Amino acid sequence: MDTLLDSEGGPTAQGVRETGGKGRPVTLSGRLGTLDIVFTVLAYNAPLTVVTGFFGLSMALGNGLGTPVAFLVAGLLMLVFAVGFTTMSKHVPNAGAFYAYITAGLGRPLGFGSALMAILAYGFMLVGMYLYAGFSYAALVKQLFKAEPLIWWGYALILLAVVAVFGYLRITFSARLLTIALACEVLLVLLWEVVVGVTKGPSALSPAWLTPAAVTSGSLGIAMLLGVTCFAGFEATAVFREEARDPEVTTTRATYIAIGVMALLFTSASYVLICAYGPKAAMAKATADASTITVDSIGMYLGTAGSVTVNVLLCSSIFAAVLALHNILSRYIYCLGIDGTFPRPLAAVHERHGSPYRASVLVTLVMLFLVVGAIKTGVAPYEGYGVLVGVGGYCLLLLLVLTSLAVSLFFARNAHGANVWKTKVAPCASFVLLAAVGWFATVNMEVLAGNVKVAVILLGFVFGTMAIGSLYGWRLKKTKPDVYAAIGRQVI
Repeated sequence: MDTLLDSEGGPTAQGVRETGGKGRPVTLSGRLGTLDIVFTVLAYNAPLTVVTGFFGLSMALGNGLGTPVAFLVAGLLMLVFAVGFTTMSKHVPNAGAFYAYITAGLGRPLGFGSALMAILAYGFMLVGMYLYAGFSYAALVKQLFKAEPLIWWGYALILLAVVAVFGYLRITFSARLLTIALACEVLLVLLWEVVVGVTKGPSALSPAWLTPAAVTSGSLGIAMLLGVTCFAGFEATAVFREEARDPEVTTTRATYIAIGVMALLFTSASYVLICAYGPKAAMAKATADASTITVDSIGMYLGTAGSVTVNVLLCSSIFAAVLALHNILSRYIYCLGIDGTFPRPLAAVHERHGSPYRASVLVTLVMLFLVVGAIKTGVAPYEGYGVLVGVGGYCLLLLLVLTSLAVSLFFARNAHGANVWKTKVAPCASFVLLAAVGWFATVNMEVLAGNVKVAVILLGFVFGTMAIGSLYGWRLKKTKPDVYAAIGRQVI
């Protein structure tokens, strides 16, 4: 196993805890088990948020009736990617995840560029989720109290304040708090699927409408982009590695369990949604109002109680997703603080809570600035959510492509005793397949952005961020060799 070194030659899997004014470095620590990490990953992916917020978008902007297949293929693709990803985690054992792996395989400059792209991706998604939160919380209050005491962005700002507090606390506390609500989300979706099946009967569940023409209709590239986006949070299995009880076992199990659960849930629920309305009616509903297609269906089949329950759980699901995103962003900044590419004080670990509290506070302040900026532009919350989460997902898709290539090259230099399937076949296959998805998503970006001009600006911003980060990383080699040596938190 590789030895991890910092710029002074000491262990880098460390933060800075202020004890007695000595600034003694310590590691982020914890006792997260497999289920703790699985729940954290599922919280980020927010199953009910995907079911209610993504299905309509995928049908309207993606491949229409082929949406269930897009989710299934995306899940299988993530399973192939996970083979190399989990194998790599045993040889790059720190909390850097994509950042650390790309550095190990493709070099420090591109590694630092990828870290900035990851921060950009999660930042886009977090702002988008705050917009969706405001929209959803306002709808819940209106449904429960028949009144609108606050405009949508008031709820978004309240949620931001609550997440700021929770993000400051120890991650194990956050994970346990969300477990019950997350289980209720999954049970509600499964109950709705069963009721639709019983009510409509076997004939209505026939897959006759799921033809090759339907699967390849519309924009397959955007459909796959949105599908992959719904799985991307499993990087958290590596991000929280330092806080796991038994990292080599726990993170691998959590990765496969999380991907499997999401693949089954998203594929079955999107299929049942189309059956619930009927193919033609489902497409008409998705095109007319993608934001309510699933919530309305649950209300139709589970009654008023089901409608209220889904809105309550949707709000808790959004809270879970926002909190998980906040925590992942905080730990990325924590890693860069350790390396010295970001100010080192950002790697501080709280004496009592064991959390990267300064990084968490920074994320809160940046999010406040961006959310207020989005509010000032007069953006429609659901439309803004779709674009921001889609662009964030595009960034993550590029990171998946780079990580697959990095894993392939890393093991091509030294297989480290692992078998050919784990070190060569699976990483190469995931690289080719993910690169193809990335290409189709790129050429169809105007579908997501709304027009070509906006698509070009967004693509320029995404690739420009990686290019600037890579150039800065290359410059550090000459100006700050000690910091350059610490990029990726490993010896390469």
